[in-house]
Amino acid sequence: MNASPTWGVVATIKAPTRDTLNFAAHHLDLGAHRVHVYLDAPDPEAEAALRAHPKCRVILCNEDYWRRRSRKGRPDKHQSRQTLNATHCLNRRAQVDWLAHIDVDEFLWSEMTITDRLSQVAPDRISVRVRPVEALAPEPYKTDAEPYTAYKSCALSQSERRAQTNAIYPTYGPYLNGGFLSHVAGKVFVRTGLSDISLRIHNAFINKQMDDKAEELHELHLCHHHAATWDHWLAAYRYRLSMGSYRAELKPAPHSDGYAFNMHEFFQMLEEDGGETALRRFFTEVCTATPDLLNRLASFGHLHRVNLDLDTKRTRHFPEQA
Repeated sequence: MNASPTWGVVATIKAPTRDTLNFAAHHLDLGAHRVHVYLDAPDPEAEAALRAHPKCRVILCNEDYWRRRSRKGRPDKHQSRQTLNATHCLNRRAQVDWLAHIDVDEFLWSEMTITDRLSQVAPDRISVRVRPVEALAPEPYKTDAEPYTAYKSCALSQSERRAQTNAIYPTYGPYLNGGFLSHVAGKVFVRTGLSDISLRIHNAFINKQMDDKAEELHELHLCHHHAATWDHWLAAYRYRLSMGSYRAELKPAPHSDGYAFNMHEFFQMLEEDGGETALRRFFTEVCTATPDLLNRLASFGHLHRVNLDLDTKRTRHFPEQA
């Protein structure tokens, strides 16, 4: 076992330049040996900045790239493009001992160095899992800006999670999985240098079988900015409803009464009931850092405060893009 394993991240990104560089800078600051970015759309400014950094690797996923990668060309679904790119990186160009597949709005966070934690993983483990904490939007019109963001977590146990979710989110809890709008599965680091291995969105596969023995890294969090503000969330809402994390074909979360709405059905129900006003009420109770919600989260140990300080990190690693 490597006493000081190296680690890196890979992401398929279509985002504003600032967001792409924030993502890279944060993980470089955290100790990443490699940050692999597959640009899902041209961004000459981000591409140039990343290429100039010695620890970043960037690929522009243009028509030529997809013609070389797949006989069918560029997949229509971004989830398929993410999976293909992550596996390509893992098997061809990882240049690290452990590789995590995450998104541009996800930021690893740890109170101990990630290298130190990975050095403790048993040598027979193929992958390790980092659970998410979901960012809460600041209260509207709040004048005393705070340097940190509030995040929420949820229990791992299904029965405990269901009871706590109902208590923390009194109106909408029965329809939600842990109070999260996005995934609770988290993302995985996978050990590199193994044969017949692939990376998907939330899991590693070896010999086409999902690795169901991933060790939980409780010391790490994945700070997920899925609904960082009302405007940010609403701008992405329609896309997520049709092609993203709220699409119709996704399974609902397990529920004690044997049935639950998936997020597509739930949001359709909300809109039919009250349109955008109903969506806003939901966002206020579930996604906004109101004093009541913060107190309820804290009472169950599910409130986390983190200052990512992304602007400072971007300036440090990409000073020409400050």
